[in-house]
Amino acid sequence: MILDVRDIRIGYDGRMVLHGLDFQVNQGQVLTILGPNGVGKTTLLRCINAMLKPTTGTVLIENVDVFRMRAGDIAKRMGYVAQRNDAGRMTAFDAVLLGRKPHLRWRVSNDDLRKVDAALNQLDLQHLSLRHINEMSGGELQKVCIARALVQEPSVLLLDEPTSSLDLKNQLEILQTIQHIVHEHQLTAVMTMHDLNMAMRFSDVLLCLKEGHIFFCGNCEELTADIVQQVYGIKVDILRHHGNTLIIPR
Repeated sequence: MILDVRDIRIGYDGRMVLHGLDFQVNQGQVLTILGPNGVGKTTLLRCINAMLKPTTGTVLIENVDVFRMRAGDIAKRMGYVAQRNDAGRMTAFDAVLLGRKPHLRWRVSNDDLRKVDAALNQLDLQHLSLRHINEMSGGELQKVCIARALVQEPSVLLLDEPTSSLDLKNQLEILQTIQHIVHEHQLTAVMTMHDLNMAMRFSDVLLCLKEGHIFFCGNCEELTADIVQQVYGIKVDILRHHGNTLIIPR
């Protein structure tokens, strides 16, 4: 076990948003958080990264309490990719190099530069390394943000709707890349998503939130049409097609 979320409760504006959430994620696993809009998916992700402090509960990464860690130490252990990323006037190489900040001492070393090159190559961005990120497509920018998180050398990747607003080809490329990196390097990934079919295809564990509670947490084979109906309020059929599981609204 590498990530352990214990009894997380968060409230603001006079109401509770998350009610006593408990779950664990192991090395080499992709866990995807699902649920309707406004249910607290992004809030939970930001809490795991200590960007929000819970009313009660804690988050342990490799048995260390995240809320007792310094920001720099959290950045060494967790890479966070936000749902929306600002595209400033800098090259892709420089944007990825920013991910090395938690590890930098007096200057950028040759080792830092090699790790940036490796991350760019891993995400097939080497040919774009000198292009300004404000001139890139949504899919290219998202890959840059993932590369920046990877050079932090984290144990855990946190991704808030990593395929939001991307076309189908880029959605597949991004999720295939995340899945490969997690399984190949034995990282842990926690994502939020709205696309149930993509989540079924690229996740090891699904976690469904309903009204701030965990309604379901298990592998994809355990998700039933009844669970989907109760979480989202619609009737669906779950079918198998060419080895993939599809959720189809009736």
